[in-house]
Amino acid sequence: MRKTLLTSLILLAFAPMAYAEDAKSADAKPAAVPAAQEASKPIAIVNGKEIPVVYGEILKRELLAQGQPDNEQLASRVRDTLVNAEILSRAAIDKGLDKDPRIAAVLDIQRKNALSKVYLEDYIKSHPVTEAEMQTEYDKAKASASANEYHARHILVKTEAEAKKLIADLGKKAKFEDLAKKFSQDPGSAKNGGDLNWSDSGAFVKEFSEAMIALKKGEVTKTAVKTQFGYHIIKLEDVRPLRIPPLSEVKGDVQKQLQQKRIREAVGTLREAAKVE
Repeated sequence: MRKTLLTSLILLAFAPMAYAEDAKSADAKPAAVPAAQEASKPIAIVNGKEIPVVYGEILKRELLAQGQPDNEQLASRVRDTLVNAEILSRAAIDKGLDKDPRIAAVLDIQRKNALSKVYLEDYIKSHPVTEAEMQTEYDKAKASASANEYHARHILVKTEAEAKKLIADLGKKAKFEDLAKKFSQDPGSAKNGGDLNWSDSGAFVKEFSEAMIALKKGEVTKTAVKTQFGYHIIKLEDVRPLRIPPLSEVKGDVQKQLQQKRIREAVGTLREAAKVE
């Protein structure tokens, strides 16, 4: 389970303390406080400094997103974490650690990253992706998709001479999978005998795709196929009609793609207006 570094360190460092305070709070029965007054109260006051409720809301939301159960123990953990963070950060400031140029740089980068994220989230919110845009993007992808998908294997080597030798070995009944595991320079598929699984032909560079499509089921390229990555020996295992899922099944993915496009456009516009030397 992922945790932020600050949350992890504080929770680990003060786990016994948090547990003891949880135990005491379980026995105590505080008097009832009006809801409006309770909501306006700070989470805690540490050495005279208030920790606002919004801090707790932010941390709680983060912990819930990590899968933490929403219960009384979580509320206690949130409070302890923020109290410990206030105490430790104050100690660091008192020691002058915040004046260290590297620490100051880290804090500045974190601040800018947070502001950048908030800006982009606000931009997406104010420039929402419409149903019509998703339909258009889906139709475009559907129209450009090939009729079939292919299950292929390949062996990638650096030189044509290496490829020719391996093709000769295949002609002597060497197993394609064994040669791929031993000689292929593609780390993603070599361990699986060169298996590329099922893919649309558009998933590959042009030279590879054209050579693969020209093969019959079970056939291997007779000459090496050169691409920007090196020399390939390709074996076509099987072909089947490509199933294109309806928009309802991939709507979330289409929306994310369009949102990413929005973000790139927003960043591009700001960069064009900025003076970068």
